[in-house]
Amino acid sequence: MLRVDLAIVQCWVRPGSRVLDLGCGDGTLLEVLRDSRDIEGYGIEIDAEKITQCVGRGINVIEADVDHGLADFPDKSFDTVLMTNSLQVLRRPDRVIAEMLRIGEECVVTFPNFGNIRTRLSLAAGGRMPVTRQLPYQWYDTPNIHFCTVRDFEELCRQQQIRVLDREFVAEQFPDRLIKATWPNLFCATAIYHLAK
Repeated sequence: MLRVDLAIVQCWVRPGSRVLDLGCGDGTLLEVLRDSRDIEGYGIEIDAEKITQCVGRGINVIEADVDHGLADFPDKSFDTVLMTNSLQVLRRPDRVIAEMLRIGEECVVTFPNFGNIRTRLSLAAGGRMPVTRQLPYQWYDTPNIHFCTVRDFEELCRQQQIRVLDREFVAEQFPDRLIKATWPNLFCATAIYHLAK
């Protein structure tokens, strides 16, 4: 079964489109999109084991580090560029988003919301960096280097004049699910943005 955030992403990808997935992992999302939306998909991944899994799924994958840029791709060479739960591991997420919108007509970005009330309370009460389902690492072994909140991301979009076509917020616990739309910065665990220039 597909994660809730990935199911939302799936709905935003047009059937028959060309899709690039940055940090595609084992290729699960591209496989689902290929089978359900008839897309022509490509992935970029740095982990050799995950690349092998992509190949096993029949996914076209390129071994590359997204942090080193996407200069090899011409402008508007894809309909949609995806990046799910990788924003926080990039050295310059602002530059990568700009590149995503250069090479794609649209892009979809998902990220764990560090402004979530449970993360805030864990840090305030425990005095230690939180470990959650969305952020499952200790402070010393985490690949995450740029945490952001819903407000931070929306401010970046405003500064870079990026249009938000749609946005959804995922929360898994009660009462968060009921009030995440009213106060997403406090109650969403994962934020999902559909963007265009």
